[in-house]
Amino acid sequence: MPAPRQIEAVDIPEPDIGPEDVLVEIRYVGLCGSDLGMYRGTFAIGTYPRLPGHEVSGVIIAKGEKVPDSIGKGDRVTLWPYTECGVCPACRVGRANCCQFNETLGLQRNGAMAEHFAIHYSKVFASDLLTLQELVLVEPMSVGYHAANRGQVSELDSVLVMGCGTIGMGVIAASVRKGATVIAADIDEGKLQLAARFGAQSTINSTRQDLMEEVARLTGGEGVTVAIEAVGLPETFRVAVDAVCYAGRVVYIGYAKEEVCYDTTQFVRKELDIRGSRNALRVFPGVIKMLEARQQPFDALITTVYPFSQAEQAFRDWDANPGAFAKILVEIKG
Repeated sequence: MPAPRQIEAVDIPEPDIGPEDVLVEIRYVGLCGSDLGMYRGTFAIGTYPRLPGHEVSGVIIAKGEKVPDSIGKGDRVTLWPYTECGVCPACRVGRANCCQFNETLGLQRNGAMAEHFAIHYSKVFASDLLTLQELVLVEPMSVGYHAANRGQVSELDSVLVMGCGTIGMGVIAASVRKGATVIAADIDEGKLQLAARFGAQSTINSTRQDLMEEVARLTGGEGVTVAIEAVGLPETFRVAVDAVCYAGRVVYIGYAKEEVCYDTTQFVRKELDIRGSRNALRVFPGVIKMLEARQQPFDALITTVYPFSQAEQAFRDWDANPGAFAKILVEIKG
C-alpha cells in the first residue's frame, strides 16, 4: 500500500530468521477497520508505504536454534502484532498494549501479507484445535475482550455494545462469558441477528428504534452500567455517556474521525469512569480457549475469502459497501 487507495503486489526479500525467531508460512490475513482506514487514508496513526497484515494465521516452517522445544515446525499459529518498548509510562505499569511507541504490524510497520514472515517466538500463539481461518479471528476478538476487561465487566453488569462488527462481537462474546446482560446496538439487522446468536439478550436497530428510549426501557430507566463504543462516530461517543447509569463506566474502542463535543456536566454528575481501550493485553491464550470451546458461532463472522490475486478487489469491494462485510479474509497460500 504505497499510498491511500493504491494496492500493488511486489516482490520482497525472503526474511532471515535469528536464533530466537520462527519463520511462518502465512495462510490467511484478515482485514480490519484500520486496514480500510489505511486504504482510504483516514486512519490517523498509520504510515505509508506499508505492507498490510496484522490479523494473521500460518504454519511454522522453520525455527532458530534458541526457540523452545514447545514451539515446533508444523504448528498452526496466529501472531501477536504489537511491539512494546519496555520503558515508557504504559510499559512500566504493565500495560504494554498501549505502549507510547507501539508499532502494530500493517499500520506503523510492515505487516504479514506475504508468503513468509519471520517473528520472535514469543509473538506466536498456537492451537491444535482451531482452523487456520479461525486463528485469524483471535486478534480482533482479543481487542473486544480487552475492552470488556477495561470496563471491568462482571455478572452484575448490563452492557451496551454499540457496533457489532468483529471487534464489537468480541466485546459481546467476552461480556456474555463473564455473565453480564448484553444489549447490542447497530444499524445492520444481519449483524444484530448474529449478536443474538453470540448471546446478546437484547438488540437495538438504531435506524428503526430510538436507542436511548430502548436502553431506558430495558434498564428500568437507570441506564446500563457499562457502555462500550466500537463504531468511531461522534454521535456514538456521546450516546455512550448518555446511556450509561450514574457511577457507570464508558469504554471507547473506536477512533472518531472528527472532534467530539460533549456536555461535560454528565461526566461530573454521574461521576463516570471514561476509559480508552487499545489493542489487547495478555488475553490471546484466553481467547484461543474461548474459540476452541466453540460455544458461539465464530466462523459466521467470516463473510468472504478472497485469493491473494484479488486482494486489491477486496479493498475496493469493502470500500464501496462496508456494511456488507463482517470479516474479509485474504488467502495467501491455499
